[in-house]
Amino acid sequence: MESDLLPDTVWESFSLGQNDYLAITSEPRHRLEPVAANCSPDTKADALSFVLSFRESRKLSSAPLHDAIYVERYSRLLPTWSVSEGSTDEEILGAWLTGGVSIPVTSFRRLSSLLGWLGKKDVAELVLAAGFSVPQGAAGAPTPTTTAGAETSTRSRQPFCLPGRPVLEAFFKDHVIHMIEHAERYRRFGIDFPAAIVLHGPPGCGKTFAVERLGEHLGWPVFPVDSSSVASPYIHDTSKKIGEVFDRAMDAAPSLIVIDEMEAYLSDRQIHHSTGLHHVEEVGEFLRRILEAGQRQVLVIGMTNRLEMIDSAILRRGRFDHVIEVGMPSATETAELIKVLLADLPVEGTVDTEATAAALTGRPPSDIAFVIREAARLAARAGQSTLDDEMVQRALTCLQSRPTQAPCNGHRL
Repeated sequence: MESDLLPDTVWESFSLGQNDYLAITSEPRHRLEPVAANCSPDTKADALSFVLSFRESRKLSSAPLHDAIYVERYSRLLPTWSVSEGSTDEEILGAWLTGGVSIPVTSFRRLSSLLGWLGKKDVAELVLAAGFSVPQGAAGAPTPTTTAGAETSTRSRQPFCLPGRPVLEAFFKDHVIHMIEHAERYRRFGIDFPAAIVLHGPPGCGKTFAVERLGEHLGWPVFPVDSSSVASPYIHDTSKKIGEVFDRAMDAAPSLIVIDEMEAYLSDRQIHHSTGLHHVEEVGEFLRRILEAGQRQVLVIGMTNRLEMIDSAILRRGRFDHVIEVGMPSATETAELIKVLLADLPVEGTVDTEATAAALTGRPPSDIAFVIREAARLAARAGQSTLDDEMVQRALTCLQSRPTQAPCNGHRL
């Protein structure tokens, strides 16, 4: 409790005689057991879940964990401060993975032989996920075969471009695309994969468009997390569906997970009273899976209009390293976007792009695209061979009149 390994809201209070106690419960599908029981994992997913829980708990507490209680549901190990003789972190992990054999997890060759059912590559992934190193050139060290394929695919495409968003374009190039195209260079410095990203800003600012363009450029499969894919009225079902999305993304890696309206699933557990423990469970599932995703070449990008509602544990570095604000386009960005949208159209020299940009500054990119598309439609409807400034001005009038007037064709629908 004192180390904040778990929020107060997950504990249930009860009295026995004159004493008050706190209890924590878990479903049968989640482990709730002493670490010292050395109940070896049944699957690689079980092993990775324990390793990541161990690592996250160690970040929050320096207490000995040899006598801890493993709470898989919340990805935590809770120390009990017994008087038994302690062990190093390497020994605790090694003993748990092997079912009780006294072997440090850093003894890679011995550990691999004892975990033959996993294979050396999987063992190496577990050791790396725990925060320890594997011998250079170890046969089990993960190789970036899928990422290498992505490199070739990315290099064959046109340069990545986000019209009207030069700052966000530069960020994606620097922190995602360059890292993927030059994976070996980054790997030498211990950086295996791009970190998770949060894009926040008002509705219509272009967050979704930017992520779609990035996904198209990378050529990776995209797995959405939204109300249509994971929301459920049944208890625990949302957490289960979240896990299934991450599992599918990992199977298809390298891939992209996009969490739309992340405040709906990742709002602050301390202030979220409407769904109680079920909401805490959902946040816990995300916390566990986001860490695992990076280890499995899955890039996670979250989008939100309400950054202040997001649970602070989610926004810590190590989960979402980058929190990027995406505002409405500036005057310069608006002008650039207009030029890009006009580039492939037959445009008359009378079009005043600067005046059009001034009129649209502060509007969402979707409005800017609408004006150019509507101007082109009006020009085609009038039988013109080129798009002129008159049509652009008429399109601007349509945009400005929408909230209170009928559509520009004069008909009410």
